[in-house]
Amino acid sequence: MPLEQYIKQHKGFSLIELLIVIIIISLVYFLAFSGIEKTEEKPKALTPVNLKSSIQNSTLFQGEGTLLCINNCRSCYFRKDINAPFETYENNIDLQGVEVYTLDANDAILRMEYGRYDDTKICLVMQFYRNGSSTKMILKQKDNIYLLPSYFGEAQQVDSLEKAKALWIEDRKMVANRGDYY
Repeated sequence: MPLEQYIKQHKGFSLIELLIVIIIISLVYFLAFSGIEKTEEKPKALTPVNLKSSIQNSTLFQGEGTLLCINNCRSCYFRKDINAPFETYENNIDLQGVEVYTLDANDAILRMEYGRYDDTKICLVMQFYRNGSSTKMILKQKDNIYLLPSYFGEAQQVDSLEKAKALWIEDRKMVANRGDYY
């Protein structure tokens, strides 16, 4: 059989040739990508700086809820609404030794005492509301002090409780003077 006639009869690949190519590509793919695992980005440890954003980005959060921490803030729980049971916050927590402060009606700094949960002293309770706000508080951890705003913005690190108080009052005046929030 002349070469031209053979080429005209065999214009495509045979089924066996195609299967061999598919097997070779599959083996190369398997060998190249079998050791690579998909890694999901793990959430950062819960700290005073990222407390609000970490909770709002967690899988437990669905628009509102309550964060409750006990055991010197080494264990935290979250409930989705007032009627739901508390669920363990599974991600890392770096809130050990946190002290929570607020301002009373006379703008005096007041250390919060929450009581007990499961016969263990509560060190932190933070509410999250549907409108995007949360409990406004001052957190002191070791030598660091943070003001956590109730509406917009991230936690602000300050030098003293008095500086946090001044920022709190300034923020309250700014919100009170703008009808946009209400």
